[in-house]
Amino acid sequence: MFIFILLEVILPILLLILLGFLLQMKFSFELKHFSALITYCLMPASVFVNIYQIQIDIALLLNILYYIIIFSVVLILIGNVLSKILRLNKGESAALKNSISLMNSGNYGLPVSQLIFSQNPIGVSVQIFTLVFQNLLTYSYGMYNLLSASKSMADITRGFLRLPVFHALLLGVICQVFTIDLPHTLLIPLNQLSDGFVAIALILLGAQLARIKINFFHRVITWSLIGRLLLSPLVSLAVIYLLGLDGVVAQSLFIASSFPTSRNTSTIAMEYQIEPELHAQIVLFSTLFSVFTVTIVIFLSRILF
Repeated sequence: MFIFILLEVILPILLLILLGFLLQMKFSFELKHFSALITYCLMPASVFVNIYQIQIDIALLLNILYYIIIFSVVLILIGNVLSKILRLNKGESAALKNSISLMNSGNYGLPVSQLIFSQNPIGVSVQIFTLVFQNLLTYSYGMYNLLSASKSMADITRGFLRLPVFHALLLGVICQVFTIDLPHTLLIPLNQLSDGFVAIALILLGAQLARIKINFFHRVITWSLIGRLLLSPLVSLAVIYLLGLDGVVAQSLFIASSFPTSRNTSTIAMEYQIEPELHAQIVLFSTLFSVFTVTIVIFLSRILF
């Protein structure tokens, strides 16, 4: 089973990331345009299609919400405690706290979930709800850590509400609640865009990793990796058992907890020049080491749930 997961799930992901890495080294793409393509087109299409096609009851949705809130609060507390113990400066503290609590649910987590749960849309839908909440957390708690001195919470909230993925989720839920049937003329291109998301997102991730330079190894990186890749799945497991979750929902949430640090932490840090190299290297190392931790967590999820 372990070898099967490594070959059938992780290796295809690695090959696409490697392809993006090699293409970027060869052609030096302007990645801003590819990122915009995913953010404003492919990811919203994928989110909408998955929400539009699934059937999920309110009780289950509330359980997922309870899980996400408890899980995120515990990780935030862990990040704050570690930053106090290590006596980090403001920039280092923001890097550690964000790297532990914010995971790459977009161009890493969603493609992984679509590969694992290709025959079970509920697993993908759980990841979509996680993705939306993670975006909310990034543009509230994450931005606050980095920009509390220069941006108000109102500005941060407005930034989140402008995200296309939020609008796609809203439209998908509206279509579900009011049982709106879309014509095939719209569904066909939406499905085609959704199908293209996985490959393009992973290629872009590889291209982004190719641009990160390794100049040093900071102690914050070590603690970030411990928090994001080791403590996070343990916290997830505890919360899943606490809420009595099981089956595909428990598998999806447990697997999502092992994803690497969100690339948005690096993007925002670079934009505002707050320890940009440290943030970038955390993203790089957590993505590399997640190959092993994600494989193990997927394997355990099949056994435990």
